[in-house]
Amino acid sequence: MPAQLLAQTRPGARGAVFLHAAAEPSDFGGTWPPGLPLQIHTMEDDDWGDVDIARELAATIDGAELFLYPGDEHLFTDNSLPAYDEKAAAQVEQRVLRFLETVG
Repeated sequence: MPAQLLAQTRPGARGAVFLHAAAEPSDFGGTWPPGLPLQIHTMEDDDWGDVDIARELAATIDGAELFLYPGDEHLFTDNSLPAYDEKAAAQVEQRVLRFLETVG
């Protein structure tokens, strides 16, 4: 959530990466900044991941990317937790690094 708050409210953001969840832009007092690249990573069946909101953002924000991973874990990229999914986390890392190259 802090990433979304900063991307929406702090001028100068070059892009945003959301891990594990997304929120409605209106939750942060406005709309998504025009032209701001977005990448979202969450598991398909994560009850806390707000997959429906992530899909809506990807469909309505020009150029947004949504990556859904199989499973229902929430913090699947945190290797200190039982929810950790090594394969999915590796895919997230590769995709985020490519994203950073495009907005860098």
